[in-house]
Amino acid sequence: MKTEHFDAIVIGGGPGGSTAATFIAMQGHKVLLLEKQRLPAYKIGESLLPVTIHGICAMLGISEELKKANFVRKNGGTFRWGRSQTPWTFAFAQSSHIQGPTSYAYQVERSKFDLMLIENAISKGVDVRQNHSVLEFLHAGNRFEGVVYSDENANAGLARARYIVDASGHQTPFARHVGERVYSKFFQNIAVFGYFLNAKRMPPPNEGNIFCAAFQDGWFWFIPLSETLTSVGAVVAKENAAKFKSGHETALYGFIEACPPIKDLLASATKVTEGQYGEVRIRKDYSYCNTKFWAPGLVLVGDAACFIDPVFSSGVHLATYSALLAARSINTCLKGELSEASCFEEFELRYRREFGRFYDFLIAFYDINQDLDSYYWTARKVINSEERGNEAFIQLVSGIGTSEKLYNSSEEFMNARDGLGLTLFPESAGGEVRMDIENNLANTKRREFMDDFTKESVKLQAQAALKVNQRFPEKPLSENGLIPSPDGFHWVEPAKYRRR
Repeated sequence: MKTEHFDAIVIGGGPGGSTAATFIAMQGHKVLLLEKQRLPAYKIGESLLPVTIHGICAMLGISEELKKANFVRKNGGTFRWGRSQTPWTFAFAQSSHIQGPTSYAYQVERSKFDLMLIENAISKGVDVRQNHSVLEFLHAGNRFEGVVYSDENANAGLARARYIVDASGHQTPFARHVGERVYSKFFQNIAVFGYFLNAKRMPPPNEGNIFCAAFQDGWFWFIPLSETLTSVGAVVAKENAAKFKSGHETALYGFIEACPPIKDLLASATKVTEGQYGEVRIRKDYSYCNTKFWAPGLVLVGDAACFIDPVFSSGVHLATYSALLAARSINTCLKGELSEASCFEEFELRYRREFGRFYDFLIAFYDINQDLDSYYWTARKVINSEERGNEAFIQLVSGIGTSEKLYNSSEEFMNARDGLGLTLFPESAGGEVRMDIENNLANTKRREFMDDFTKESVKLQAQAALKVNQRFPEKPLSENGLIPSPDGFHWVEPAKYRRR
């Protein structure tokens, strides 16, 4: 069997894999990407965030293609959530850092978006091979150094590389080579979803927003993908498993009937029955995090490493952001300027930190007081949930065991967030909480929270907007930590950055 040699091998052609491969190839390195399907292919995860559009995609060089694609513009999220029965809106522009021309994202058809990313990878020099499945890894001592794969004709191939990036998603069989997957006890949900034609739209300017509506058994997403196509899904507790015995479609319609806002929006709609959107699908959306994100020669990005919950549309962002972090580490090591350990410890620290920020934001929503007398919402009152006893998961989220120790215990982590939802989003409660003084406090807290939440987004967007090697210098996150290079594609030591 002939052996091929590369600088990096990427497994998976989704947003994480395409992004990592492209950023490595853009630095002149030889990259092989193996994707088990033939794109375009169906994927869930259609609602994006501004940092992906104005940061990562701009750095990839596909901004103009995104504009021409005419994806639905998303200004934020609209929610019928908490005690208030009146929908309320959370806009990206509420962060003072991303007001103006970058305070929007897109709702995308993933088959089109993913194809755009992988075609861009090809144009940047990545050797992309579709219908190729990785069968096993090659080892040299404790180091991963290559893969055995099967091509579209079931012929075996062998490729070696300094680094392997696993971006093969939540069903990856390879994450176990790096560490153990630890599950959250709190977010154990089932998502059932399908697609509808000619559903209603919310009034302007929120007609392109994702709409999330709480109901007795959980919550719905409602994502406008075009003027006529809408993605609709219910996220319910695993205790509802019995409701799926009559079929996924029957269960979905039952949940729609139980959620008046979604029922109204779909009153004149028809379900898609053909093509990639014709199936009603189901997925268990457990929140999980790997105990390690890298081992010598192998790094996990995107859902291969961790996943939270679909309510904040964080999946594609975490995939592409972690891909950038991994690419920085690989590019730096291939140049031989810094040690592998320091580069990948920086990758893991920053990836866990971003994951933790989204987890904070998620808790803020699930912590909002609910009028709903149901198992789902009672069990998800955060301060009284099983999560407090799930020490391992909280340690992973909060960075304990890494160089950035944020909290001493899961108890501290959860207590610090008690009432966070109502503090940030009093409009969801109604009643006396709507007093001006409370709203003013909430606006201040929300702005502070969002400003911290969007710090890295702002840096990436500024990097992309400058289009030159002028990323602003920053402080390291930890003692002896690294910072991004001026071009944004490598790590450097802070002292060396200042001397340039």
